[in-house]
Amino acid sequence: MEDILPPLLEKINQDFDERAANSKKLKQSLELLKNKKATYIQANEFGVEVGQILSDVLGTHVTVDILPDGKMYFNIADRLFNSILKKNFDLISGYSTDVQSELNQLAGFKLKSQVPELNQDRIDGIVNRISSEEDFEKILWLLKEPIVTFSQSVVDDTIKKNIDFQAKAGLKPKIVRKLVGKACDWCRNLAGSYDYPNVPSDVYHRHERCRCTVEYDPRGIHKLRQDVWSKNWVDPDKEAKIAERKNLNLKNKK
Repeated sequence: MEDILPPLLEKINQDFDERAANSKKLKQSLELLKNKKATYIQANEFGVEVGQILSDVLGTHVTVDILPDGKMYFNIADRLFNSILKKNFDLISGYSTDVQSELNQLAGFKLKSQVPELNQDRIDGIVNRISSEEDFEKILWLLKEPIVTFSQSVVDDTIKKNIDFQAKAGLKPKIVRKLVGKACDWCRNLAGSYDYPNVPSDVYHRHERCRCTVEYDPRGIHKLRQDVWSKNWVDPDKEAKIAERKNLNLKNKK
């Protein structure tokens, strides 16, 4: 049986790249980042736009007539979604961490922006669900909003990663979740400002078609662990690694 994935993946990537390059929203987001005016609001908009473009491209090229027996077999779904969603993750996490870097600089911090880990469980969930359905047309909805939700979650993961890191450095991050559109009761209950670490566990979560934003801007928060001589921020993970190496050296000497 002919492997349909290589030519299919080539078409998807080519179409995606063309649409992304012509997207006014993505151009605006990149311009704001270039001018140091981008925040996590723009990062969320960037993620939504990338997700919608990818969803549209998948809807165009992944159709029942090109699939063997009209079914999305696991070996096809596994390679397809791991490839395209990894690319999706790289684009959105790249933009989001660049936003965080700019915000750190504007706040006067010398902390590095942290890159979140790829959430492989989310990808595996899509792969397993779409390959478990005998009739591909019954599962076409997975190529739509779940792709956008995955994309938004990359921005949310970036925020969480950087907030956790900066809290370890002695800062007191404030997280703001804002309602967008006709929000449901669940979202209304989560909306508000939260001082770390008193943050609801669901604050980074979202349901399908949720466009609520999770925002973090380090400008204006209190500096608690600044070296008064060098004015440099302490890297908590670096400190921990140094301590760990010292412990290893001590153990080796025994």
